[in-house]
Amino acid sequence: MPRLALVVNEPPPYRIPVFNRLAALPGIDLRVIFCCRREPNRQWNLPRMEFDHVFLHERIRTVDGRYIHNNPDVLLALTSYSPQVVIGNGFNPTHLYAVLWTMLHRRAYVPMTDGTLDSEKHLSQLHRRVRRFVYRRAPAMIAASRGGLALYRSYGVDERRCHISCLCVDNGRFQARLQTIPKAWDFIVCGRLEPGKAPEFALQVAERCARIMNRKTRLMFVGSGSLEVSLKAQASEIASFVDTHFHGFARQEDLPSLYQSARIFLFPTRADVWGVVANEACAAGLPVIVTPQAGVAGELIIDGKNGYVRELNIDDWTACALRLLQHPARCTAFGRHAELLVESYHFDAAARGMAEAAMAALTPPQPLTQVAVRRPV
Repeated sequence: MPRLALVVNEPPPYRIPVFNRLAALPGIDLRVIFCCRREPNRQWNLPRMEFDHVFLHERIRTVDGRYIHNNPDVLLALTSYSPQVVIGNGFNPTHLYAVLWTMLHRRAYVPMTDGTLDSEKHLSQLHRRVRRFVYRRAPAMIAASRGGLALYRSYGVDERRCHISCLCVDNGRFQARLQTIPKAWDFIVCGRLEPGKAPEFALQVAERCARIMNRKTRLMFVGSGSLEVSLKAQASEIASFVDTHFHGFARQEDLPSLYQSARIFLFPTRADVWGVVANEACAAGLPVIVTPQAGVAGELIIDGKNGYVRELNIDDWTACALRLLQHPARCTAFGRHAELLVESYHFDAAARGMAEAAMAALTPPQPLTQVAVRRPV
């Protein structure tokens, strides 16, 4: 049985179920090596980890708002386990130590990325050279989306070496319950209240819709962050137009009912490699309005089908929101389409993508007539 090691920054709740399923697959002996137990800005409630795992001695630096992991003891952890294949989900120093270990021990290293061409367009030449070095030697690659496949192609990677391991949530947990929850809110925003997420733009959309419809709109923010105080001040200024509620951090078990209590999910992000909150909203049957800067745009969120994809233009977003608020049948149809589209993004598909990449790393290259890219099914 081949031994597979995953070197991962931290245990994210939407990946732990994937690792559980990966560990349960026949022919896989899995150990997950975490750089830390939790990054400082996370408040996640984690599901049970049903796989072999270890935590490295935490060494984290903050650079330009990003957390950089530097764990030299990953070398000892890999030597102790001696895997045939190592999968790494980044380019922190810890992951580069893992690359070095595979080179010294003649083992396979498989890079895995959530990134896209858009999310990595500002990388320095040094960062690009490091990626090119790793990608050139990798027998297989894992991407989270079609945007990730495009990123690999930009480095000249043969698509036959690429596999998809989608980002996903427990769709069944978010589906509407037997007893319908009243739609108390016109809009919901879920995520960190930080500048990159543009939560203030959601308030502007809600206000503009209220003025045009000549009625108060209702908006709920789920999450916390550095903009919370300023958002509350902004909300108080437009209280005659928008009834705004700040729910704060929500436990995973509370999220389904929160989504289902709203009509439309607003996702005005300025940059997101994917956006699993959109998976949650779709599974709950909500149409989504999103920017092109989110990885879900054009892949999970199809313009005019289960939502709208628009740049951060207040007129455009208001028009899209009104098409849904003023036409309940359209809003319902979009929500049902959202549920259908998100069905193919599930934990088993994500685990299969990782397993296929690991097995491909141990197998000679396939003939040109065969394509190894796998998408969620």
